[in-house]
Amino acid sequence: MAWKYVSSMSNSVITIDGPSGSGKGTIASRLAKLLGFTLLDSGALYRVLGLAAQRAKLSPDADSEAIAELASSLDIRFGRPSIDVPWSEGSVWLDNEDVSLAIRNDKASAMASQVAAIPAVRTALLQRQRDFLSANGLVADGRDMGTTVFPNAAVKIFLTASVEARAERRYKQLIGKGIDVILPALLSELQARDARDTQRSASPLRPAEDAITIDSTMMSIEQVMSQVIDLVNKRLR
Repeated sequence: MAWKYVSSMSNSVITIDGPSGSGKGTIASRLAKLLGFTLLDSGALYRVLGLAAQRAKLSPDADSEAIAELASSLDIRFGRPSIDVPWSEGSVWLDNEDVSLAIRNDKASAMASQVAAIPAVRTALLQRQRDFLSANGLVADGRDMGTTVFPNAAVKIFLTASVEARAERRYKQLIGKGIDVILPALLSELQARDARDTQRSASPLRPAEDAITIDSTMMSIEQVMSQVIDLVNKRLR
């Protein structure tokens, strides 16, 4: 499917926030590729931090200060995602190791949510996220991109879907990658993560006041992309 889009949007920031499994990572990746913008997958930052904390045998409950220090020194970089592969995500590297699959399982997801709830960790990663801003424009995917990290973004989108739809999508995604997962357990984990993300004291998950909310429960990727592109054209024309 071909979309019309604005081709000269330098120094622009587009934020896409939403809960886990809403499809924001896929939409952000495709949008960044389509527009030639830099991509910030903030969720991957927290997942990599969670993985690094696990490897260092650090507990979110007992070692919050040490995890915050670790956040400041992470050696992380992102590969380029592909627009041609449905639900594709870019590769993620930690200390020159490809950890793309290691950070996408249920355990990594739960750990990412726990370390993200530590205020000192969010503070430590705030500037690192803002450093992704480039002259070519930026698409930032996360949970507080439009509310905290880039409050002056030109376009803010809050992408959501029912927890049942999100669990089904995540299930298919992980199974497709060869990762064993049980759907009921995945649904319970998403519900628990939603509670952690929305109730945490530091930058809780919520739409920015000026964000456009898109409910993708009954929408295909192409339908969501079409709506997002229309919005981007109107806001950045």
